[in-house]
Amino acid sequence: MNSNELSSTPLWLLVVIAFILICQSSWMFWDAQKRGHNAWLWGFLGLIQFPMYLIIYLIFVRKIFKRKVSGSNS
Repeated sequence: MNSNELSSTPLWLLVVIAFILICQSSWMFWDAQKRGHNAWLWGFLGLIQFPMYLIIYLIFVRKIFKRKVSGSNS
């Protein structure tokens, strides 16, 4: 991305993107700290990109896809 492309991006869009990244990073930091995971790593990764690291965090740390435990019905 060169300087002409960046200057053609509206200021309000940059502010919205920055707000989303800061909110995502803060939530990931606080949640990882609460769950005993590496909070600084997840907080930093949350600042870099949206929503890829949030999806990775939800799958591997929060474990949103839980396996069904098969037990005997006897």
